[in-house]
Amino acid sequence: MLLYQHTNGGWYKNIDMSNELSSKEKDSLRNLQNKEMGTTIDNGATHNQLKYLARVYKATGKEDYKIAFLEGVDYLLEAQYSNGGWPQFYPLKKGYYGHITYNDEAMIGVMNLLRDIAQNEEPYSFVDAFRKNKAEKAVEKGLKIILDTQVEVDGKLTAWGAQHDKKTLKPAKARAYELASLSGKESAEIVRYLMEIENPSEAVKRSVRSAIQWFEDAKVTGKRVEWIKDPSLPEGRDRIVVEDPAGGPLWGRFTEIGTNRPMFIGRDGVVKYKLEEIEHERRINYSYIDNYAEDLLKEEYPKWEQKHK
Repeated sequence: MLLYQHTNGGWYKNIDMSNELSSKEKDSLRNLQNKEMGTTIDNGATHNQLKYLARVYKATGKEDYKIAFLEGVDYLLEAQYSNGGWPQFYPLKKGYYGHITYNDEAMIGVMNLLRDIAQNEEPYSFVDAFRKNKAEKAVEKGLKIILDTQVEVDGKLTAWGAQHDKKTLKPAKARAYELASLSGKESAEIVRYLMEIENPSEAVKRSVRSAIQWFEDAKVTGKRVEWIKDPSLPEGRDRIVVEDPAGGPLWGRFTEIGTNRPMFIGRDGVVKYKLEEIEHERRINYSYIDNYAEDLLKEEYPKWEQKHK
C-alpha cells in the first residue's frame, strides 16, 4: 500500500493491492510515486486506503504507517476547494474531473473520514491537534457546500446531482451517459451523512426533510429490476425493468430535474425513458435504476425524525 501511495499523499484508483509484487514491479511503482496527475478520491481511492492505514498503525505502532496516513490527510485537506467541495481528481484534471463530485461516494467518503478525525474517533486518536482542527474546518465547509448545492425546483428543495459545477454549483454533466440531473443513489448517501450529524442545525433538518419528500415524490412503484439469461447477448445475460404490482420503490440514478422521470442514457448521450432503449453494454454495466433509498425511507429516516421532531 505504501508503494502505491504518491508523494503528494494520494493514490490512483481501481488498484488491486492484494497482488504480490515482483522486484521489477516494486521499482516501477517507486518511479511512479512522483507522478501526481491521476491521484483521486474516485471509486473509494485515497480515503479508503487511509482508513486502513490508521488501523494498521494502531495495531503495529509502525511509524511509516502513521507518516503515510498523515500525508494522505494533508492531501485531502489541500484538495478541497475554498467553497468546501472536493474535485474528483487532484491535482486538477481538465474536464468534468474538476466538478464537485458526489458520484460514487467520493466527497462523502472524504467527509466521513475527516469528521471521524475531527471528533477524535478511533482509530484516529493519534492525529495531532493541528490536523484535527483543520479537519473540523474542512467538514464545516463541506457541510455548507452540501446545503448550497441542494437543488431547488419551483421554490422547493429537492436532492443533489452526481456532480456539481464548482462555480455555479448547479448539477453538471460528466461522461456522455452522465447528464446533469438529480441522483437517487448519491442523494441517499448525502442524506445519510446529514442524518449522522449529532446536533443538526435547522438548515440541516430542512435539507433532510426536503430530500426525503423528494424521494417520496420521485419513487417508482409497480416495477422491479431483473437479471435474465439470454445466450444471444454478450455475457449471456441482460438487465431489464418489468412490471410488478408489488415492485419498488425504485429511483433513477439520473432523474430529470422538474419531472422526476428516471433517465436512461447510453454512450450517445441521448436521453431515453426506458432501460431497454439504450445499448446492451450500458444496461449490464451501469446502474440506472435501483432501490437506493428504500431502507432510508422505511427505517433510517423514521428513527431520525423521531429523535429530532
